[in-house]
Amino acid sequence: MEDVLDVYVRPYDPAVPVVCMDEKPYQLLDHARAPLPAAPGRDLKEDCEYVRGGTCSIFVWVEPLAGHRRVNARRRRTRLDWAEEVDRLLTCDYPDAQKVVLVMDNLNTHTIGSLYETFEPAKARELAARLEIHYTPKHGSWLNIAEIELAALTRQCLDRRIADLDILNTELAAWQQATNDDQRQVNWHFTTSDARIRLRHLYPEL
Repeated sequence: MEDVLDVYVRPYDPAVPVVCMDEKPYQLLDHARAPLPAAPGRDLKEDCEYVRGGTCSIFVWVEPLAGHRRVNARRRRTRLDWAEEVDRLLTCDYPDAQKVVLVMDNLNTHTIGSLYETFEPAKARELAARLEIHYTPKHGSWLNIAEIELAALTRQCLDRRIADLDILNTELAAWQQATNDDQRQVNWHFTTSDARIRLRHLYPEL
């Protein structure tokens, strides 16, 4: 826990940006019957019956101090998917960064080994050398700022049925653009000192 909290108090450095990532499963759903549109004095009406369109995984990447987010959905969340997302992070989002400090949960796909399973050893090594990884502790997902962004995304963008992956990515891109235009930064207040006082029950007794 303290490891992640210490990362969050680092000053902003565009050469070494701090990026938080998280992902969530999402079920694609379509209407079995066309909804009745809203009208004066009448709300939108949707049939409770729906058509399943499969599942996908939404990836969220957040740079808290810059107020920048990237969101997209992929059909799966395998090691290959995570590795390709990291490749895009380093080569497209932050091509000039010396190193990217990555905060995320300790999922079995979130490892340097995933890079080596996806790319040639030379490229995997090049990508890995530009990562500084910090894992949130078990049952400590609340420490991941990307999880907070996922909650906001769910309320603001995913509160309706979305039928297929292309439509979902279009909606995610619109949310991403609007949020980035707003440049909403994350001002994290909970510090290591706070943890030692308010969460002292988590520390061993000496």
